[in-house]
Amino acid sequence: MQSKLFSANKTLRVQGRIIDLSFPKVMGILNVTPDSFYDGGKYNQQTALLKQAEKMLAEGADFMDVGGYSSRPGATDISIEEELSRVIPVINNLKKEFPSAIISVDTFRSRVAQAAVGEGAELVNDISGGQLDLTMVETVASLRVPYIAMHMRGTPQTMNQLTDYDNIIKEELDYFHQQVAQLKSAGVTDIIIDPGFGFAKTTEQNFELLNHLETLSVLEKPILVGLSRKSMIWRTLKTNPESALNGSTVLHTLALLKGASILRAHDVKEAKEVIALVCYQRQK
Repeated sequence: MQSKLFSANKTLRVQGRIIDLSFPKVMGILNVTPDSFYDGGKYNQQTALLKQAEKMLAEGADFMDVGGYSSRPGATDISIEEELSRVIPVINNLKKEFPSAIISVDTFRSRVAQAAVGEGAELVNDISGGQLDLTMVETVASLRVPYIAMHMRGTPQTMNQLTDYDNIIKEELDYFHQQVAQLKSAGVTDIIIDPGFGFAKTTEQNFELLNHLETLSVLEKPILVGLSRKSMIWRTLKTNPESALNGSTVLHTLALLKGASILRAHDVKEAKEVIALVCYQRQK
């Protein structure tokens, strides 16, 4: 018998294709930045990037998320032109080499989103949920692509100073109710929500959010989680991002049991294995 946690919001429409989310999916992370917290600088060369993309697809990545703006706490702000110069050639090359791959662009800027979709990206993943570019919502509506709205406060440069919540679960519910209503009103039909682990949240708040993740199911939207190798893992274990794969696997398991539909991960093979085992167990 299929888990009810996996039965809500069964499908996602991606440029004429129907993606079945009743079985959770994996979004592989492809950062083309020099300063991302785990893989910064690894894939700045096209050969290395294409090799990593090929590996992710072979391991079963359902989506690949390309980002050219580092959103780690305290990251350097860059211009739109710099972000475009990083992201657009990558998406162009990925679509040439892997035409059937589903590519997401990780950006909070509507100009970058529009240009990326023009080159073949099929989803927009916005860490600000439209808060940092007030034209993003109408842009995504006009592009007719699925939109991932994340919860955060401030910017990557300021978010660590904005962690004073009275009730973080209520804050997220209120935020997403408002964002989903705005997106629907604008004509965005395929909406995914991301609780924003690590964005304007302390380690304790991150774990509280994970512990109550199923609360977000009331929104009746697919939930994407970005837990892979984050500081809530390696700081708790007193290690580093390079040693946080096992911890990522544990938290991915918990997230799936609490209703996550998409795991955004650096390590695709391991994330797919978690999904296979959790779904097998839930169906028994």
